[in-house]
Amino acid sequence: MAFVITHPCTNEKAGECVSICPVDCIVEGDNQFFIDPNACIDCGACVAACPVEAIISEQDLTSEQEEYLDKAEEFFE
Repeated sequence: MAFVITHPCTNEKAGECVSICPVDCIVEGDNQFFIDPNACIDCGACVAACPVEAIISEQDLTSEQEEYLDKAEEFFE
């Protein structure tokens, strides 16, 4: 997985990331969007489009943000 959507998206769901994604790997969940770890091509378009700065690289996750990676993986199981 290249990018993870974190807490600023929770209940915000602005959605600019969905329309900019060239591979349609961002899907709406109940209270936030999720990036499909198997479909993401690591282009970074979603990062630039996110108005709440909720999308970060998996490598930059803090220990507190790791739960959002787990949520994304579970969402796409």
